[in-house]
Amino acid sequence: MAGFAERPLSWIQSAHANASGRLSNALLDLVHSSHPAITSSTRSSPLPQLRPAMNDPVLQRQTDRQQLQQIIRGLSDGVILVEPDQRIVWANDAALKMHGVEAIEGLGATVSEYRDRYELRYRNHHRLSEGSYPIDRVVAGEAFSDVVVEVVPVADADARWVHRVRSLVLTDADGAPDCLVLILADATDWASAEQRFEKTFNANPSPAVICRLGDLRYIKVNQGFLEMTGHERDRVIGRSVYELDVLEGAQNRELAIQRLGEGATIPQMEAELSLPDGGSKLVIVAGQPIEVGEEACMLFTFMDLEPRRKAEIALRQSEERFAKAFKLTPVPTLVCSADRLAILETNEAFFAATGYGAEDVIGKTLAGSGLFERTADALQVGNVLTKQAALQNLEFRIARKDGGALDCLVSAESVSIQGADCYLLVLMDISDRKRNELELVSAIETVMQDASWFSQTLIEKLANVRRNGQSTPSAELGELTARERDVLGLICEGLADKEIAARLELAPNTVRNHVAALYSKLGVHSRSEAIVWARERGFFGSAGGSPARAKKRSRS
Repeated sequence: MAGFAERPLSWIQSAHANASGRLSNALLDLVHSSHPAITSSTRSSPLPQLRPAMNDPVLQRQTDRQQLQQIIRGLSDGVILVEPDQRIVWANDAALKMHGVEAIEGLGATVSEYRDRYELRYRNHHRLSEGSYPIDRVVAGEAFSDVVVEVVPVADADARWVHRVRSLVLTDADGAPDCLVLILADATDWASAEQRFEKTFNANPSPAVICRLGDLRYIKVNQGFLEMTGHERDRVIGRSVYELDVLEGAQNRELAIQRLGEGATIPQMEAELSLPDGGSKLVIVAGQPIEVGEEACMLFTFMDLEPRRKAEIALRQSEERFAKAFKLTPVPTLVCSADRLAILETNEAFFAATGYGAEDVIGKTLAGSGLFERTADALQVGNVLTKQAALQNLEFRIARKDGGALDCLVSAESVSIQGADCYLLVLMDISDRKRNELELVSAIETVMQDASWFSQTLIEKLANVRRNGQSTPSAELGELTARERDVLGLICEGLADKEIAARLELAPNTVRNHVAALYSKLGVHSRSEAIVWARERGFFGSAGGSPARAKKRSRS
């Protein structure tokens, strides 16, 4: 076969013209696919200022090729031309920049060298093998579009780009591949934004799913949704909104479905989600149209209302139990507001004890209802509640509707009823107990007119009984004179006035004067009361009544 140098000049010019023509046509088709307006003018009338000088067809083709290369070199999309024999013959500046090189030699001379220099992965981090690279696929004559790959130089693993790749295969008259073109779009920023969105979506604790509007199938689900519903990820991804209906039981389901079909915002509404275990969950659902990977989608977000519903049920049940206990308790009880102390509710025991019906006191304040025998007592209760929000066993006189009165121990606690701050007042009727105590004290005083035969232990117990029913006198043991203490001590031993006079070697009238002064100072009216007063303070007087002490005082 003759060498290239042996070929006639006309053959060389013809071959060069054919190659230049194929490249020019390839570039024209490429530009036409991206910018039809540019190529239509170029095909119909190549640049007018150059046209008159271009009589030679070969020169004309070379000039067209240069012009098209200049146009393509300025495009933001990258362009790589590959021969069917897998040689990489040309690339524009955008394609070189997307690979981090400055000259076409940096890409490699062939497809095999390109694979050695660059590692490609899909967005799911799956590495592409030989034959799967876009450059391999275009060499095989495959036409494809929108293939997104991550490109990492083998020599620099820290550098990476994301390319969106499509192919252009030009064939000759026989239909065989003649010129192969890779068109690259830099999707690095888009992929970074997608990655940030993906991380935010997955990390968001609010339950969410994303469905593709094109086929209404779920393409993303976050951990919050899986935890809220108990679904598994594989049981959500790929299912349609008809199979996993997030709008089930929605308040305005028809509107939601209409907005979903229109790709419009779905307002917040309550819905009942079916759970995989057969139960359901009350939620608030809303939909917002978004784009994911340049596909129209709907982002569904949820708020779990189940804890609120359970809390409402528990609160309702608690209030029902409180209402039943309030009505059935045998102790007179009433509820009043915390701000005005206005009576809001009373129970049956209150009516039975006081004779006041609900119509008599509901809406009135404690002070204005006449419930307390003294208005000052009602005001005192209000002051204590204002300071302490509670009171315990304070004794007051409660007026009955028929004009009588009750001795009651009043206790109160703050409560919240249907969100309102209130006080629960309990009136413990101690009228019978006080009456019995008074009768018992009267009987004790009668018996103790002559207490000489009572044992010390019995007198102390009687003193304790009396102490529970009376307030403490104002005088104290330390306020008594030495002589008054001696007289009180001998009274506690059960001695009469004559016996005391003999013991202390005093005149009977003098003893009587001491006893009268002692009664006045102690606030008592009988010997038994004086004995009880002394026992309440632990005074027994045995030392005070000794004859030796009396004789010592008389000598002094």
